[in-house]
Amino acid sequence: MGSVIPFDELENLGEALRRKERRIVFTNGHFDLLHVGHLRYLQAARVFGDVLVVGVNDDAVTTTRKGPGRPVLPEAERAELLTGLACVDYVTIFHEPTAERCVALLRPDVYVKGGDYGPGGTALPEARIVAQYGGETVILPLEPGRSTSAIVAAIRAGEALT
Repeated sequence: MGSVIPFDELENLGEALRRKERRIVFTNGHFDLLHVGHLRYLQAARVFGDVLVVGVNDDAVTTTRKGPGRPVLPEAERAELLTGLACVDYVTIFHEPTAERCVALLRPDVYVKGGDYGPGGTALPEARIVAQYGGETVILPLEPGRSTSAIVAAIRAGEALT
């Protein structure tokens, strides 16, 4: 079982894991209403290293990005749910619109993101930081038809997901 760590401990965590010669993987997102797409994505991310650290967008950023009524679950609960997944080692909640500070502090060997961000994630601001210290950015495909937005829309419409 993973653990939630304070944001200000990311740098120390990264240093401790590197001393143990552990390959660090980092990813981030909202992870509102945890679903099978999230699970498959996180399992796939974990394959790239020894330790998976997940950054969770706080409630304010989630509302700004996703709109009124989001997040469905508060940040502390989203973080706690993620620590219950076997593939997740650490979770932190961050308060900025991007995970640039998370990446700069943790310095993961591999930064993983889902979606279509172009080759090597070059459109991601975090990818620039990862490249500066010699890390790798990996883009994983999204699980078709599985998103929190689709689940919320189906619930509101009184429909089942297929």
